[in-house]
Amino acid sequence: MALYAALACLAAVLIMLAMGYRSEVGPVIIVFFVLLAIGVRKYPAIKGFSYTISIFAAVTVAMFYPSYFVEVNGFQLKTLIVPLLQIIMFGMGTAMSLEDFAGVVKMPKAVLVGLICQFSIMPGLGFTLANVFDFPPEIAAGIILIGCAPSGLASNVMSFLANANLALSVTITAMATLLAPLMTPLLMKLLAGEFVQVEVWAMMWDIVKMVIIPIGAGLLFNKLLSGKAKWLDDAMPLVSMIGIAFIITIITAAGRESLLSIGLTLILVVFIHNTFGYFLGYWFSRLVGLDERSCRTVAIEVGMQNGGLASAIALQMGKVATVGLAPAIFGPLMNITGSSLATWWRGKPIPGENALPVQEPTVVTPKQEKIKQP
Repeated sequence: MALYAALACLAAVLIMLAMGYRSEVGPVIIVFFVLLAIGVRKYPAIKGFSYTISIFAAVTVAMFYPSYFVEVNGFQLKTLIVPLLQIIMFGMGTAMSLEDFAGVVKMPKAVLVGLICQFSIMPGLGFTLANVFDFPPEIAAGIILIGCAPSGLASNVMSFLANANLALSVTITAMATLLAPLMTPLLMKLLAGEFVQVEVWAMMWDIVKMVIIPIGAGLLFNKLLSGKAKWLDDAMPLVSMIGIAFIITIITAAGRESLLSIGLTLILVVFIHNTFGYFLGYWFSRLVGLDERSCRTVAIEVGMQNGGLASAIALQMGKVATVGLAPAIFGPLMNITGSSLATWWRGKPIPGENALPVQEPTVVTPKQEKIKQP
C-alpha cells in the first residue's frame, strides 16, 4: 500500500512540476520518500535501501525548509556536528577490540594493499575531478577532502553482505582511522592547498579530538564492560544512523544555495568518484595477486569513505556550507552503490564456492556478534 501511495505521489509531483507549481511540490516529494522508505522494507532484497531513502526525505525537508536546520532560537545547529561525530566514533570503538589490529600480522600484504589504495586512489581521483570540473575552489576542496578521509563502519557492513573478507575489512578500517590524523591533513595540504588554506597541525588535532579520543574511549569501555552493557550495543547502530542523517541534513540546509546552482553536476562527480574507487580498488588488488574475497574487500574499503568525519573537518575549517557539500552527498550515494555492489557480489560465487542468499544488512562486530539494524 505504501508503494502504491508513493507511486501516486510521484505522479502528483510530475503533474505539479508540469503545471509550474515548483515551490509547492516540496511536501509531496517528502511524503513520496517516506512512503517509499516504508514500502521497500517488505522486500528483503531491497530492504537495506530504506535508511538511505529516509535520508533523501530528510534532505528534501532541508532543501525546502532550510531555516529549521540552520538555527533554533539563535543556536547554530551546525555546532552539533562534531559532538554527533564523536558519539558515532565512540560507538565504533565499543564495537572494536585490540584483536581487530591483529590482522596486520595475519594478513600483512592485504592490509598494506588496502591502506595504499585507501590513501592514493581516492585522493588522486578527487584531485583529478576537482581540476577537470570547473567548481568554485571550496567545492573542489570538498571533493578532495572526501577522497582523503578514511573508510568507516559502513564498509564493514557491505563487506559482510558481499561475502568478502570481513576480518580484513575491519582491520583496514581500524588502521585507516588511526592513520587519518596524519594522512588526511598532509594529503589535503598537498592536493587541496591550491583551493583553500589548510592548517595541517590544527587539522591533525581536530581529527584526534573527533576520532582517536572517542574511539579510544570506546575501546576502553568495551574492555572494561564487555557483555555488561547490551543496551548500548543495541542502541549504537540506531544512534549512529540518526546522527549521520542529522549531519547530512544540517549541511544540506547550510549549503542549499550552492546545491541549487551546481547540485546535479556535483552529484555526477561524486558518483564518478565513488564508483571509480570500487573499480580501481578491485583491479589493483587483482593485479598484485590478492584472492577474490580480499579484492572485494579492498574495493569496498576504497570506495566507501567516512563522510561524517569529512563533514566535521569542513566545519572545523569554517566552510561546512561549501567544503562540506561533497561529503554530504557522498554518504547517501555510497550507501546505494555499496548495497547494490554487495548484493550483486553476494549472488556471484567465489570460485569453488556456492553463492550465498541475499540477507538484510546487519552490523557485525569484530567478535562476529550480529546486531540487527532497525
